[in-house]
Amino acid sequence: MNNIGPSELGERLSDDDVFVLDVRPRENYHRRHIEGSYNAPVYGDLRQGDSTALDDHLDEIPEDADVVTVCKAGVVARKATSRLREEGYDAATLSGGFRGWRHYEDDTLLYRVASFLRTLVR
Repeated sequence: MNNIGPSELGERLSDDDVFVLDVRPRENYHRRHIEGSYNAPVYGDLRQGDSTALDDHLDEIPEDADVVTVCKAGVVARKATSRLREEGYDAATLSGGFRGWRHYEDDTLLYRVASFLRTLVR
């Protein structure tokens, strides 16, 4: 599993085997986040190429869970996903990041149209 869409994550959130790791800055996380997620505010470090910044948070991440990484748009979270995979975690990146999640959660027209178009492409 490399990517997961917002609707699939939404369906899996009630499972005990999914751990959502939000790497956005603490201020962004506190404004709004995925309920039950854990914040490791390493966005700036990851963006600058320091994937080891995540190492200080590994003790908080269950080894037996599917980990879903979240950032603003999904780009920086891919670096966290790569680092977690190097450490042996089953990790994926939330497609569209928190921005995509927000559209999913708010059931915006943009999200509904994008979801419809994805079904046509498959």
